[in-house]
Amino acid sequence: MTSPQPKPGILDIEAYVGGASKIAGIDKVIKLSSNEGALGPSPRAVEAYRAVAADMHRYPDGHATRLRELLAERWGLEADNIVCGNGSDDVLQLLARAYSGQGDEVLYSEHGFLVYPIAAKSCGAIPVTAPETDLTTSVDALLARVTERTRIVFVANPNNPTGTYIPSDELRRLHACLPADVLLVIDAAYAEFVDANDYEDGSALVREQSNVVMTRTFSKIFGMGGLRLGWAYCPPAIADVLNRIRGPFNVASPALAAGEAALADRAYFDLIRQHNIYWRAWLSDQLTKLGLPVVPSATNFLLVKFPDARAADNFLRSRGIIVRAVASYGLPDYLRITIGREDEVRAVAEALKELIGG
Repeated sequence: MTSPQPKPGILDIEAYVGGASKIAGIDKVIKLSSNEGALGPSPRAVEAYRAVAADMHRYPDGHATRLRELLAERWGLEADNIVCGNGSDDVLQLLARAYSGQGDEVLYSEHGFLVYPIAAKSCGAIPVTAPETDLTTSVDALLARVTERTRIVFVANPNNPTGTYIPSDELRRLHACLPADVLLVIDAAYAEFVDANDYEDGSALVREQSNVVMTRTFSKIFGMGGLRLGWAYCPPAIADVLNRIRGPFNVASPALAAGEAALADRAYFDLIRQHNIYWRAWLSDQLTKLGLPVVPSATNFLLVKFPDARAADNFLRSRGIIVRAVASYGLPDYLRITIGREDEVRAVAEALKELIGG
């Protein structure tokens, strides 16, 4: 007797496992494992979320019209070229589904976001990695892995879990050397945290070229990971393709309302940015003084190398602190630590001082 069988490649997928949020036997934990917004969402976003509760029987605006208009206004984009999704993961999956298939190759750097190979395999495509240099995306290595079967190149800039980025000139060199029929997807989930002068999020490239897409999210600096809201900025032809295959109501009304309110709260956005800049530098300095190598970060987390990462992870958990082990990213000697509230950041520093100094 036979049974329904999934498409080739589906059973090869290692299911994505997010950052842990609980520790057995400890009621109150410090969760620094998922790069969530340190101070939570804007109070305006919370208020807007609650305000739509009575209308939950109504379908949302399937075109996310107002949100797209506000995104365009905020970042200087064209609203018609924005496609919203159920988190940026949703948009990344749509791009893989639309532009890759059986036997095609999807390329990304070796320590890139784990959703990329999942998206590729779900379409029957083959994920291909390129080595990094000093835990940073290498344009030369990516280009060396491009073949006639390459259909998509995913570049997380800044990258998760390393926290590093490539400057504008390198990003543009990568695009200039790619075949015209290869789609370059710039995953800029952490763009709002970058304060470097040589960085660009990719939106200008999208406007200039027909084979570039930039994706963004509300899960990080806007502190709305639980609502699942992301978006892509695309050339018109690619926006048209994504709108044809996405779910007709793929963003819920509360997410739309909260996203619109969050964009309007500039003061809260600036507060989060400044908080992150200060405490990222503070924690990096504290850990460096302990002799722990810290990868320079442009994001809201630090990647830290330990003599024994597993032992350090277990020690932190014994103190009620959850960080992210990244062995699944090919980094078994490292832990990724989100920049949280002041008390949380200080707690991590004190715990690791106890571990290393003890």
